[in-house]
Amino acid sequence: MAGFNTATPIIDYDAFIFDLDGTLLDTADDLGAALNSVLSAHDQPTVCANVYRPAASNGAVALLEAGFGQQWPTHPQQDALRQQLLTAYADNIATHSQCFTGIAQLLIALEQQQIKWGIMTNKPEFLTTPLVAAISELSDAQAIVCGDTLNVAKPSPLPLLHTAQLLDVDPSRCLYVGDAERDIIAAKAANMHSAAALWGYIPSEEEALGWQADFNWQSPIDAFNHI
Repeated sequence: MAGFNTATPIIDYDAFIFDLDGTLLDTADDLGAALNSVLSAHDQPTVCANVYRPAASNGAVALLEAGFGQQWPTHPQQDALRQQLLTAYADNIATHSQCFTGIAQLLIALEQQQIKWGIMTNKPEFLTTPLVAAISELSDAQAIVCGDTLNVAKPSPLPLLHTAQLLDVDPSRCLYVGDAERDIIAAKAANMHSAAALWGYIPSEEEALGWQADFNWQSPIDAFNHI
């Protein structure tokens, strides 16, 4: 069975919880467009997808670091640039964003099997809410927890535990799917099984395999083995 670590038994779950950017949604081009608008406004060269995509899961500062390069650590307008990027992104939050191939089918299958599913993202609520609302495939999410729902975010396990509570599911019966090491760290600390979304904005497959998730999935379709 491609994509699985053989050390972890295949079991059924009562709930799937997903990261958002780089797991459910390919949001990189909208984030990249926001970054390039800021770069252009400050007479800096724009960057292409192979520069901004690896930073897409890691927030505004990571995108600005990718765009400004060596200028960023000593840039005198860091706070202002971050706000400019967030404003540009919020104004065009779902122009290009869409579910990764296979996600829509996976969510339908979960619902058909009466398996609960929710979203736990470090994205702040003021960006998460309009983005999720714009993507029809995500309309049936039974819980959405954002990076600022609590006073801590991933890699703390608390937001995942809060999501499980909202879903009314024991954390040990949840599977968390994400494309960043903090996702796997948080899942382990929450006593959840974890799956690395290798289709997402991972730094490299070799590095992602080193996170030691319970499962390493090349495609959302790999999840069908657990439904």
